[in-house]
This record gives sequence, structure tokens and C-alpha cells, in this order.
Amino acid sequence: MFSSRIPWDSSRNRLTRLLAAKRAVGAEILDLTESNPTRAGLAHSPEILRAFEDPRMLVYEPEPAGSTEAREAVAAYYAARGFHVWPGQIVLTTSTSESYAYLFKLLADPGSQVLTPRPSYPLFELLAGLEGIEVRQYPLVYHSGWSIDMDALADALSSRVKAIVLVNPNNPTGSFVKRDELRALCQICEQRGIALISDEVFSDYAFAPDPERVLSLTSVESCLTFCLSGLSKVAGLPQMKLGWIVVSGPAKLRSDALERLEWIADTYLSVSSTVQCAAARLMASGERVQRQIRSRTASNLAFLREALAGSAAGVLAVEGGWCAALQLPRFRSDEEWALGLLEQENVLAQPGFFYDFDAESLLVVSLLTFPQTLRQGIAQLSATLE
Repeated sequence: MFSSRIPWDSSRNRLTRLLAAKRAVGAEILDLTESNPTRAGLAHSPEILRAFEDPRMLVYEPEPAGSTEAREAVAAYYAARGFHVWPGQIVLTTSTSESYAYLFKLLADPGSQVLTPRPSYPLFELLAGLEGIEVRQYPLVYHSGWSIDMDALADALSSRVKAIVLVNPNNPTGSFVKRDELRALCQICEQRGIALISDEVFSDYAFAPDPERVLSLTSVESCLTFCLSGLSKVAGLPQMKLGWIVVSGPAKLRSDALERLEWIADTYLSVSSTVQCAAARLMASGERVQRQIRSRTASNLAFLREALAGSAAGVLAVEGGWCAALQLPRFRSDEEWALGLLEQENVLAQPGFFYDFDAESLLVVSLLTFPQTLRQGIAQLSATLE
């Protein structure tokens, strides 16, 4: 009776079941996975509340691609980072997830394929499946740092592939696309008529400069390219539900894509007038939150490296974002490590297989975690290692 596009399985994994059982008896959990910026003790600007006093919010004047004022605010955000984006290149959405849905509708027919990175955030299969398209993965490989396995990516290409997805920086590896990788990707996409989709929600959170790093693909001209971001990470405001797509590439392709995206957006008109009216002030408030997040994540990463130095565990190289991957001794699987820490120490971390890591015995922790919670949790982990 129901669509096969919904891979319905209501069963919970072992870690989720154990966590529910622990909380049912009132156990105090040291949660090292918290990545919600509204629950991380950050101080938002009071301007956020004043931004919703605009009487224009009481008038509904729908514009499919988004209001000019809101798109100008997004363009100003890029200008402040040194990227030239004009409002006409921008289509507003309610979230990055909706941006993916729009782009999959735009680029792919049922039965088409998109390439996505592995490891990465476990969302692509669900979003693509809801559009009736198939995900094929290309690997990121680790040799003192992460890089795209370009040979494996080339092997994954087929006539059905319509787009290559980048997460820049990747979540959870924290690795950025490098300039030589981008040149190779653009050449592939230009030759084969494939689009690039660059998820850049964490691009403001690099830990150190690197001249070979690509912070944004908004200036790509050789192939059709879509850059995604939103208020969730830019201003630490996931509840405001404002994302966007920046379209770049050859002029004719860009124009055609924008016309079709506007048609798709007109079908839904999902972005609220309220958040569009407030967009400029919400964007302006973002730098205050970003400073706090950058300070928190850098401090937590430095602590992890120091605390685990010389132990049987280590921190994999990370360039940016809000996560760190910990390599633990391989006499246990990552699931066994996560279950053991939760069962015995009330410490919650995510096993690497949640993100399709190929390597074993990896745990993923959030660098947005309250520092004291992280310290207590890692102390428990260190005691277990000893």
C-alpha cells in the first residue's frame, strides 16, 4: 500500500536501545555527540528577537526564489568572505535537506544516480531514495589526512550519474576539498555533463589556514555547480529554517537551472515570509555565534589531542567542522567500543559505522560538546583504555 521509496524499518539499533534503557532508569549520560547549537550554551545576539518586530511579516508576498532582500543578505554573507555572488544566483529553501530534494528533482529522473562521499553524514540515501534515484559512493582515503580517491570516483561513474556531491568540509572527517581535486572534478563534470553539488554548511569553521583548501565552489565556471548552506550552521539557528542554493557555472546552463529551480520552488513556496524578512539581521548575528563555536571546537580539539597523546587511542587529522574521529584499539569493533562505554561508563559516542567509515574501531565525538562534559567523558575513556 505504501511507496517503496520509504525504506521503512522501525527497529532501533543496539546503541539506541541501550541509551533509552539507561535514560529510563535516570542514568546521567555524558553525551559526547551533542551537535545542536541551540543546546550548546551559546550566547545569541538580542538582535535576533528584535528582528521579528518587522510589520512586513504580516503581509504575504510570495517570490518563488525568495525575496530580493533575503537573497541580498545571503549575497552579502558571501561578499564578506571574499566571494562574489549576486542575488540572482540564489534560490532560498527551508533547509539543506530541501535543497538536496530540489536539486535531485532538477537533475535526475527516477533510476538516475548521484555520487556521494564515504564516509559522510548518513542522509543521502534517504533523500535520494525519496526522489527515486540511487546513491553510489566514492571513498575518502586517509593517509595522515583525508583525500578523495579520484581513481575510485572515476570507476563509480556511469551513464546514469547526474551529479557528484561534495561535503566541504566533510562531516565527520572535517576534510576540505583541495584545489587539485577540484580541478579534476570540474574536468570530469564538464566532459560528461555532470553537475557538482557542494554542501558547504561547515565551511566557516576551519581550524587553520591552508592555501590548497577550497572554501567554496561559488566561483566555479566550467561546469554547472550548486553550493548549499544555511542559517543552521552560519548563525547557529537550525530552528529558523532558512537555507539556500547558489548556482554557478556556464551562463546558459546556470540560467536554465535557475529557471527550473524557481519553477520547483514555486510548487512548494516553503520558505516563510517571517524568516525572509528577518534574514539580514539573522545573518548579521551569525558572527557572534561563529566566534563562540570556533573557540569551543578549537579548544575541545586541542584537549582531545593532548588528553589522548601517548595513549592507545588517537585523534584522526581534522581540518574543520564540528566533529572529531577517534581511533581506538582494534581488538573491539567500533560498535563494541560505543556499547561498552555507554553500558559501563555512561558515556555516549557514535560508532564509526554510523557514517560508513571503512576503518574499524572509530568513534565520532562532537567538538561542540560542553568542555566539562567532554573532559569527563574522555577521562572515562582513558580509564577504560588503561
